[in-house]
Amino acid sequence: MNRLFVAKKPIGISSNHFLSRLKKKYNEKKAGFSGTLDPFAGGVLVVGMGQYTKLFNYLKKTPKIYQATIWLGAFCESGDNENITQIDILPKFELSNLTNLVNLLTGKITYTPPKYSAKKINSKRAYELAKSGVEFELKPCEMEIFEAKILHYFHPFLSVRLSVSEGSYIRSWAEIFAKNLGINATLSSLWRLKEGDMVFENEKSLNPLEYLNLTPNEYFGDPNDVFLGKKLDICDFKIQKDGEFILKFKDFFSIIIISNNEINYKLNRIIYANTH
Repeated sequence: MNRLFVAKKPIGISSNHFLSRLKKKYNEKKAGFSGTLDPFAGGVLVVGMGQYTKLFNYLKKTPKIYQATIWLGAFCESGDNENITQIDILPKFELSNLTNLVNLLTGKITYTPPKYSAKKINSKRAYELAKSGVEFELKPCEMEIFEAKILHYFHPFLSVRLSVSEGSYIRSWAEIFAKNLGINATLSSLWRLKEGDMVFENEKSLNPLEYLNLTPNEYFGDPNDVFLGKKLDICDFKIQKDGEFILKFKDFFSIIIISNNEINYKLNRIIYANTH
C-alpha cells in the first residue's frame, strides 16, 4: 500500500514504537517516518508506507513549527521533564526582557545537539547511548530560527512558538536562552505542530505530488521507456539543464537527475496511490 499521511505521536514513547503501532493498525509491513521526535515530545510525524517510504528526502518539510514550554529554574541533564534534579526558585522576569531575548535568538545559530537526542552515533540513537552511560561527543551544528514568539508567561513557565529549519533542536535553543538569562531551564513540554505545509488531519492520505520539493520535467518519448528503466536521451526532455526533476505519467511518477547531459534515475516507477 502506497500511502503518505501525518500522524500525531503521543508523548512518552519513541517514534519507532509509535510506527510499529501504525504498521499494525494499517496492516502494512513497509513503513517509515521523517523527522524523529524524541520520546518526551509529541505531535506531527510524517509517515510513508509502501513505495512512499522512499520520498522523505524530497518532501518540503521547512519550516518546522514547534510549541514548547520552558520551565525557568529547573535543571535536567537531558533538557526535558523526565529526570529533573534541581529546581531553583527564581523571581519573576519582566516580560519585555524575555521578549527581547526571544527576538534576539533568531537567525542562524550554532549549537551542539543534546546527548539525550535522537541523533545517530554509529547507527545508535544518542539518547540510548546516554542512558547506557556511554561517553561520546556530538559535533556542533547550525540551525535557523525563522520566527520566535512568546505565547504565554505564567512564572516559572514560558510558552513559545518557534518556526525553524530542519536539523534544529528546540532543547538546544532553550539551553542557549537560559544561558543568556544566567539561569537553569529545561523543557516541560514540546509539541511539533507542522512540517512545511503538512499538519495532522486525522491521518488523512496526502498526495505526495503536492509536497515534493522538485521541479517537474517533461519526457517526450515513450512513457514505457521510463517505466522499464531504460537509458534516456537528454534530447527527449523539455528541461535539459542539470538538476533533479520529477516526471509525472498517468499511472506512476519517477525522479531523475540530469548531470552533464546524462540522465540517471533517483527513484523510478513509483505507483500512484488513490489520492493523486
